[in-house]
Amino acid sequence: MQTQPYRIQKAAVIGAGVMGAAIAAQLANAGIPVTLLDIVLPDNPDRNFLAKQGIQRALKARPAAFMDPARAALITPGNLEDDLKKLKDADWILEAIIEKLDAKRDLWARVEGVAKKTAIISSNSSGIPMHLQIEGRSEDFQRRFVGAHFFNPPRYLHLLEVIPTPKTDPAVLEAFSEFGENVLGKGIVVANDVPGFVANRIGVYGIIRAMQHMERTGLTPDEVDQLTGPALGRAKSATFRTADLSGLDIIYHVANDLGKATPDDEDFTLTDTFRRIVEEKKFLGDKTGSGFYKKTKDEKGKTKILSLNLDTLEYEDRGKVKVPAVEAVKSQPLAARVKALYGAEGKEGDFLRGVMNDGFWYAAKMAGHVSNRLQNIDNALKWGFGWEEGPFETMDTLGVQTVIANLEAEGRTLPPLLQAMKESGRERFYEGDTTVTPTGEPTKYEAPYFIIADLKKDATKVVKKRAGASIVDLGDGVLLVEWHAKMNALGEDQLRAVQDAHKLVGEMGYAGLVLGNQGENFSAGANLPLILSQAQAEEWDELDDAIKQFQQVSTSMRFSPHPTVAAPFGMALGGGCEFSIHADHIVASAETYMGLVEVGVGLIPGGGGTKEMLLRFTDQLQPNQPLLPAVQRAFELIATAKVSTSALDARKLGFLRDHDTVVMNRNHIIEEAKRMVLALAPGYIQPTPRQDIPVMGDAAIAAVKLALYGMTEGGYASKYDAEVGTQLARVLSGGTGNNRNAKVSEGHLLDLEREAFLTLLGKKGTQQRIEHMLKTGKPLRN
Repeated sequence: MQTQPYRIQKAAVIGAGVMGAAIAAQLANAGIPVTLLDIVLPDNPDRNFLAKQGIQRALKARPAAFMDPARAALITPGNLEDDLKKLKDADWILEAIIEKLDAKRDLWARVEGVAKKTAIISSNSSGIPMHLQIEGRSEDFQRRFVGAHFFNPPRYLHLLEVIPTPKTDPAVLEAFSEFGENVLGKGIVVANDVPGFVANRIGVYGIIRAMQHMERTGLTPDEVDQLTGPALGRAKSATFRTADLSGLDIIYHVANDLGKATPDDEDFTLTDTFRRIVEEKKFLGDKTGSGFYKKTKDEKGKTKILSLNLDTLEYEDRGKVKVPAVEAVKSQPLAARVKALYGAEGKEGDFLRGVMNDGFWYAAKMAGHVSNRLQNIDNALKWGFGWEEGPFETMDTLGVQTVIANLEAEGRTLPPLLQAMKESGRERFYEGDTTVTPTGEPTKYEAPYFIIADLKKDATKVVKKRAGASIVDLGDGVLLVEWHAKMNALGEDQLRAVQDAHKLVGEMGYAGLVLGNQGENFSAGANLPLILSQAQAEEWDELDDAIKQFQQVSTSMRFSPHPTVAAPFGMALGGGCEFSIHADHIVASAETYMGLVEVGVGLIPGGGGTKEMLLRFTDQLQPNQPLLPAVQRAFELIATAKVSTSALDARKLGFLRDHDTVVMNRNHIIEEAKRMVLALAPGYIQPTPRQDIPVMGDAAIAAVKLALYGMTEGGYASKYDAEVGTQLARVLSGGTGNNRNAKVSEGHLLDLEREAFLTLLGKKGTQQRIEHMLKTGKPLRN
């Protein structure tokens, strides 16, 4: 068996600026040791100052660059004068230095002298063609060179553009793409070595054209961002907030460079207003504190967002802008919103059709030029700019022939791809398992990862379906319970689906069960509006039955006769966390924000979460160690509603166990969860509930009450916080009347949970907290 020559186990990043340090942090997040090098500052006695500064900047970054600050220890700082020889140990060497061709060529000449012969070499350049950088280097060096363009911030933006040159060894391209996808957790788009590659070429074009259409129609930046944000299936930062985040100077330079490198009909011409903003005003976006928007504080210290008046170039408080065209459709599904906005009347519709048609025309023109697959263009915009649908997918939503007719009505010459679509009469770019090539010829569609929706196109794979949940046959004897309600809030449909799935596994002889989905988040927790309405109607018997059912279904993830695996990602809060922590195994996305947050609405975890965390922390104690530290740890975790900042943090907090799996690429967790079910199934023994959990009884309640008194007197907790905390302490103690040596069952703790949950739900303070959360999305400190 031949060993893979390009296996990446150690890396080096050259350039410790914002991007280089953040890429080093992502490597560390993935567990890869990395050497971070930069130049030596002549007047600084610390020759590694810039590299150390880069690490510190990454540690202080918000949003956080590190999934766990302890991972910073995997980065070794150095400098290019003393430590260049350290590159000989690196399997992958990436440069993230100044965007000047001569500087990059000089660096590669030095690197070639020390890098080992199996090292992959890469540039993170966002615009300088890769083949120009390696002119004059040896054939062997050029064979191992491939572009690696990350998007900022590298931890959170999924896109990694991989850019081979004509000299790149296909084995290098394959090995590096697998590393980027599986180890770094990135969505890989193979781009052609052309100016701007894929995402920036099309994305910056869109920003420039949006500026032109905004000035033409007389809209304001905040109105445009309402039109081109979530309503259109785009990121919350929309167009001009994204520009501020990226840096207006960066867009200015990229647009100028692309304008010089591309044909005149592509029109990367910056408006005079944009040039004045950058050249005269020096409003460069977030880096200077002002761009299209500016943050300020009012007389009460509350943050306010001011918007730039494009006529005066002064900032003004426009309040919360509401665009009628957006307000009319915001509650509708994405497809309905896109169709309605594309056909809207007035200047808003005029603007949107102009921008969208520009984008459609340009994406079609770039097909085959920036990349050889349409899905690479769609994925680049989705993963790099946060779109829900790429340009070709959006044309499918509108109907390709409708878009073509509109483009022709504007007098545009159709790019070859659209001309071919017109002649074929094909209405969609993606149809079943087929798509088209850049020349319009049908070809097989290759999904970049396992997609549940694609599997469900085979009706036989959907075993059972409810409005808010489905049971799907993943193949090989594994069932999937997929929640698909808004925010995946947990209600009757979600609970029934889990019960039905357990029954089907038993009756049909399946191996086991995966709990997961591919929505925006795993689950934001219980259905609060329903709980509040039942409490206000004083339907206590119904609520008691509902909580009991919730406990039974949640704990069935542990006590079923077959293995269950939870696959959380994004938000896994409240009940979503409780279901996960009861599974036999968790396969979590690295970006999992897990927590028991019920105290924020005046409740405690009632689906077994309180019981489970006490049990976990108690089991971790050494023999004869006092129980109080376990009680205190569970109390602090729940009473402060701690939410993990990553899966690595979830492991430190105790939500994930040592044997649970963390997957860097969220798109792979369903497949990994399925593999785990199949690994657990042979010889699986059904667990039984514990009957011997040690508790402290009244002693624990007294200790927690004393701590609550101190927190209340010190202003760290409100009186109602203390009331909620007292109910939590009662559960964690095993109930009143027990002594220090008492032992209770899991069922007893679940009964205490349910009683505390109902008691709090009947109180005015809790109902006020729930109402406030539903109204504002923020917790109430009453």
